[in-house]
Amino acid sequence: MPIITTPQEYNEESLFVDLRQLYGYPLHLKCESFNFAGSVKLKAAASMVEAAERSGRLGPDSVLVESSSGNLGMALSMIAAAKGYRFVCVVDSRTNLSTRQVIQSLGSEVHIITEPHPTGGFLEARLEYVRQMCASDSRYLWLNQHANENNWQAHYRTTGPEIEKQFPNLDVLFVGAGTTGTLMGCARYFRDQPGSKVTVVGVDSEGSVTFGTPPGRRMIPGLGAGVRPALFDPSLVDDTVLVSEVDTIRTCHALARRGFLFGGSTGTVVHGARTWLEEHRKDQDVVAVAVSPDLGDRYLDTVYRSAWVQDIYGLDSTPDVSSDAAVTGAY
Repeated sequence: MPIITTPQEYNEESLFVDLRQLYGYPLHLKCESFNFAGSVKLKAAASMVEAAERSGRLGPDSVLVESSSGNLGMALSMIAAAKGYRFVCVVDSRTNLSTRQVIQSLGSEVHIITEPHPTGGFLEARLEYVRQMCASDSRYLWLNQHANENNWQAHYRTTGPEIEKQFPNLDVLFVGAGTTGTLMGCARYFRDQPGSKVTVVGVDSEGSVTFGTPPGRRMIPGLGAGVRPALFDPSLVDDTVLVSEVDTIRTCHALARRGFLFGGSTGTVVHGARTWLEEHRKDQDVVAVAVSPDLGDRYLDTVYRSAWVQDIYGLDSTPDVSSDAAVTGAY
C-alpha cells in the first residue's frame, strides 16, 4: 500500500482494460484517470511545476496562470493547493460546470472566456487573455502547456515506458491530440527504442486544426485545438484519425452500457482506434493500446445528459450505439 504526503505523488500506472470482449478487436485501454486529479494531465502538470521551481521562475510570490479546457486546470489547482501557490485557470464556456467547481473548491480562481477569437476559436481567446494577464503583472507565471517541453517529457519518462513494460511486443499505439504532450512524449519514446516498430497513430476531433484540417465547431472539451500546438511535430506520427463528436458520444454510451463510464476524450480515442484497426489491420491479431485520458464523471452534464445531446447534436435521448456494438466473429 503506497503512503503519500501530497496528492501528486500517487498515480496508477499499470491498469489496462481489455476491450476485445466488447468490440472483438485486440485493443487495450491504458487508464490514466486513477489519481487525485482524475486524468493524465497530472503528469504534465507536476512536470511543468517542478521544472519551474528548479529554474527559479516559480517562487513564493508567483501566481500560476494557465489556459485549460478542464483537466490540466484541475491538476494544477490540486498541485497549487498542496504547494501553497495561487492559481488562476482561464477556461471557456464549454468547460464542464463540475470541472470549474472542483478547481474553485481547491482554492483556485476560474476566469471564463465567453466569446471565441474570430480565427483561433476559444483557445486563441483564452491564450490572449493569459498574455494580457502576464503583461499586467510580473508575478503571473504562465507554464504554457501548449509549448512547454516539460509537458511531453513527462510522458517520455512515464507513459511510454509504462506501456512498453506491459506490452513489450506492442504493434500500434493510439493517443489523442490536445496539447499533443502525451502524443509527442510517447512517439518520441518509442522512436528512440532500439529496433522499435511501433506504429503511433494520433487521434483528434473533427474541427480541430492540429492535423492540418479546417477549423470547425467543437463542443466537447478535451481533445482538439483551434491553434496548432507548438509542441506538435507531425514527423513523429505515423498516421492520424479524425472522429466526429457524434461518434465520440455513441462510443462513450456504448462503453457505459458495459459498465465503463469514460470521458469524452477516451470515447474519441477508442472510436478512432477501432476505425483505424478496421481499415488497416482487419483480421490481424495485432497488439494495440490506446491511452484513456479521463473518466466520465466530469461529462455528466454534457456527453451523458440527454437534453444536452439532443440540443447540440439532435440525437435521441438514448444515442444509437449500434455502430459501437460488439463485432462478432472478428479476430
